[in-house]
Amino acid sequence: MFSWGDLISDKKGQVYKQKRPTMYPPWSSTFDAHVHRGRVMHVVVKDKTAELKTEATVQLDTLASRCKKENGKLEIWVELKPQGRLLMEARYYLERSADSEVEHEREGVFALHQRRGAIKQAKVHLVKCHEFTATFFPQPTFCSVCKEFVWGLNKQGYQCRQCNAAIHKKCIDKVIAKCTGSAINSKETMIHKERFKIDMPHRFKVYNYKSPTFCEHCGTLLWGLARQGLKCEECCMNVHHKCKKKVANLCGVNQKLMAEALAMIESTQPSFSEDVEPLYAVPRKEQHKFTLDDFTLHKMLGKGSFGKVFLAEMRATGEFFAVKALKKDVVLMDDDVECTMVERRVLSLAWEHPFLTHLYCTFQTKENLFFVMEYLNGGDLMFHIQACNSFDLTRSTFYAAEIICGLQFLHSKGIVYRDLKLDNILLDIDGHIKIADFGMCKENMFGEARTSTFCGTPDYIAPEILLGQKYGTSVDWWSFGVLLYEMLIGKSPFHGHDEEELFQSIRTDDPCYPRWLARDSRDILVKLFVREPERRLGVKGNIRQHNFFRDTDWSALEKRQVEPPFKPTVNSPSDCSNFDKEFINEKPRLSCADRTLINSVDQSMFNNFSFINPGMARFKNI
Repeated sequence: MFSWGDLISDKKGQVYKQKRPTMYPPWSSTFDAHVHRGRVMHVVVKDKTAELKTEATVQLDTLASRCKKENGKLEIWVELKPQGRLLMEARYYLERSADSEVEHEREGVFALHQRRGAIKQAKVHLVKCHEFTATFFPQPTFCSVCKEFVWGLNKQGYQCRQCNAAIHKKCIDKVIAKCTGSAINSKETMIHKERFKIDMPHRFKVYNYKSPTFCEHCGTLLWGLARQGLKCEECCMNVHHKCKKKVANLCGVNQKLMAEALAMIESTQPSFSEDVEPLYAVPRKEQHKFTLDDFTLHKMLGKGSFGKVFLAEMRATGEFFAVKALKKDVVLMDDDVECTMVERRVLSLAWEHPFLTHLYCTFQTKENLFFVMEYLNGGDLMFHIQACNSFDLTRSTFYAAEIICGLQFLHSKGIVYRDLKLDNILLDIDGHIKIADFGMCKENMFGEARTSTFCGTPDYIAPEILLGQKYGTSVDWWSFGVLLYEMLIGKSPFHGHDEEELFQSIRTDDPCYPRWLARDSRDILVKLFVREPERRLGVKGNIRQHNFFRDTDWSALEKRQVEPPFKPTVNSPSDCSNFDKEFINEKPRLSCADRTLINSVDQSMFNNFSFINPGMARFKNI
């Protein structure tokens, strides 16, 4: 059993806090872990009865340092307590493209020396004033709705941030009790009392339990030898002392059965709603179901906490594709099932535009989700800008214009992109750009629609996101300004030694513009960095008419009739020389998933994921 703890500071000083789920890998298997300063790995060895036999704690940064001295690979014996030794093989690799993570500060800004990952706020599900978030439980936990285990040991469910109620993900629609830990006193409470007469307080009394018993509110074990908890004299509900005040007045009410009865009543009501046309085409049923056996994985093009991207060859045709493999356990950890489905829908829409990455098909296995996309072997803009520090004006203008076309197309479909950066702009064999990675997209953002999720890559996050304001397409134009600044100047416009300083810089600092920067270039950047969203260029005014694009033929550009100023070096359809070497040199194989978690996953959550894009006509006859 492996778990990770990060060193954090609180009122009690520096303590370790577990932020990632406990893993139960089989013997002789491998797994990945990010290395952070202060992060430790706790190894526990148990026997078949789950009794702890021996354990050890390993400092990951120390282990990484020793790996570096041994050319990235190391075999060590870990001393266990109270007795025993464990043979561990470790390998250290850089997830980012730079060989060095030393920051070089010049003229008040940072050089573009490394890739930067996106972040996203934990998703909160608001139900009856509950604030449910995806949670990993460190011990066996019961669902407070259906009274069954939450996917066995240490498996993901939801827990309310206010009252600590634990539930299955599948039971979220069956919650009928208002959160008692919330300060909100809504009219809904009175409606329940008047309509359903649901106001039955429990009659709790201290109880001595003679066998292991679980709290029916937070789902965890009632600890202690005596007076471990409280039992209701009427309905026999068992709870912790600390949970007494957070239990809803539902004595004798079976939430699951009542929710199912209410749902049945609603389903029998006549529907007066008219059929609504979808906002954009939904992929039709596939003509042929693809599997991983239809492809040969040749190289690994990229790797992150989400999964891996491979260069793959279709065995039937010999064509090359980029296959993105997402680990279902990671998708569930981060509560990103809906984000994955959004990415698939947006990718299927991309066939309608020349500057968006095209998706050919998707399929799944028990452990993974697969996106089969066009292979863009020209590399991404981050790879190319690291080779030349910055792009000249002609090249920057060309890329910026094509990016604008892609962004405006997404906005016209009610989609806010939210993760525009150099890493996500790829080049095809001819040198045209393609926007990729739609996992951060927000749909149905038409007109005055707004959202408030905190997400994006730190350097590119707009100030309205940092201020917690509701936002729309304005955040994409701010990110576009950051990207254009980086292309023209070769550095980030805002900087800090940590995220707090960086975010403060984004909120308050004015970027530094070199004297050699052209007047039109400076002017468009100034207008893109306006902190009032409604006054920002792209939201206000036609960005295509700015003097920066005075020589751009937009009509020819959208038809891909403008010759790119730079053509990447590509020697063959399978050439991957424009991708980071540390990934390409690794063996192309899928990461091991947490089998215990995968076996307990409700696979119906990924229904309708698999499809073949109807735009790929030649697939239909395979």
